[in-house]
Amino acid sequence: MFESLSQKLELAFKKLRGQGRITPQNVEESLREVRRALLEADVNYRVAKQFIDSVQVRAVGQEVLSSVTPGQQIIKIIFDEMVQLLGNTRADIATASNPPTVILVAGLQGSGKTTFSAKLALHLKSKGRLPLLVAADVHRPAAIDQLETLGQQIEIPVYADRGAGAVKIAGDAVAFARKNIRDTIIVDTAGRLHVDEEMMREVEAVKAVLAPHEILFVVDSMTGQDAVTTAKAFHDRLNYDGIVLTKLDGDSRGGAALSIRAVVEKPIKFVGIGEKLDALEPFYPDRIASRILGMGDIVTLVEKAHQQIDVEKATRLEEKLRKSQFTFDDFLDQLREIRKMGPLSQIASMIPGLNRLPANAELDERGLVRVEAIIQSMTREERQRPAMINGSRRRRIALGSGTTVKDVSRLLKQFEEMQRMMKRLSKGNVRRTMQQMRFPTN
Repeated sequence: MFESLSQKLELAFKKLRGQGRITPQNVEESLREVRRALLEADVNYRVAKQFIDSVQVRAVGQEVLSSVTPGQQIIKIIFDEMVQLLGNTRADIATASNPPTVILVAGLQGSGKTTFSAKLALHLKSKGRLPLLVAADVHRPAAIDQLETLGQQIEIPVYADRGAGAVKIAGDAVAFARKNIRDTIIVDTAGRLHVDEEMMREVEAVKAVLAPHEILFVVDSMTGQDAVTTAKAFHDRLNYDGIVLTKLDGDSRGGAALSIRAVVEKPIKFVGIGEKLDALEPFYPDRIASRILGMGDIVTLVEKAHQQIDVEKATRLEEKLRKSQFTFDDFLDQLREIRKMGPLSQIASMIPGLNRLPANAELDERGLVRVEAIIQSMTREERQRPAMINGSRRRRIALGSGTTVKDVSRLLKQFEEMQRMMKRLSKGNVRRTMQQMRFPTN
């Protein structure tokens, strides 16, 4: 997410480091690079110019505090301006005082509306809500089937009527929700490959029937400047309440995220960060700005860990560490906990400084798969007593896991070193040492 933009901004900031004072000359030189980075990320030209002007006004002539460098100080100024550009605070979706809450989802075909509708339903379900998905896209082939399949996967009901039009489906869905005690209705509407009058009239008619409490515009963040144009066209007709950026984990340059809110003056409320139905994040302007500037996003990382890590398992693991009883079975459990948090690239984007990795550097997801395959190819006794794994056993494990004897030997050596470190742990520093550990991934 925003890796390319982050790396370009990092290069721009390097020009300020080592200066004793922020001057008009070094600010102008650095901001020229920042402007170029924003434009290359497909940020709207007017938005980029206004952003740079605001930073320049605040930066020029400021004394550098003794505890920070000019680079750090201007990054703080840019961070503050970027948070403001992205919306300052988290904007949540509306909740009706008298249920059901009606959420209308609109956007172009291919933007990810249907998948987002299911993701939002799952997100609300995790918060204790009782959502109902409504298949009001009667034009796209298999749209209703797709939503019904997604609904089955997340165990959320889908209201559909293949013989009716979108307006009737929307109206009937409200009565269905009340009858079946569903407190939130998420209506997936039809899209087209481009903005056209027929589509707009239909979604306006659905809006008139539903009187929704929340209208969300879904846009593919990979479309760059086109996303901003489409967002404005929809807003002029629907006056929607918030924006959803999908495919932000893909080859997105970040321009849509930095431009849309400024152009239509509506908040970004959610971002899609993957294909899985739980790959949806609420949009926090300060956290996204922090990621863009390479400062990470530790708060979201901790939240992800809290959602995925089994507290009871963690307590048992700590007890095993104290008694030096950490085995390959425990190691395998920890690898699976890490993988549940999401792709390594997403986790890395939340860790401060990893934007400084070379542009062609890749985190090898296959490394974790390889380690897991090796452990699973061991017998139960071998996992408990790895010292018994001799040369013939290593060859068997390598053959069973599709790896090499060298891979198996490397993992055994790393695990042995890890166990030696465990034995040196005292009762008081288990947690700290666990936090400092780096599990092997290749």
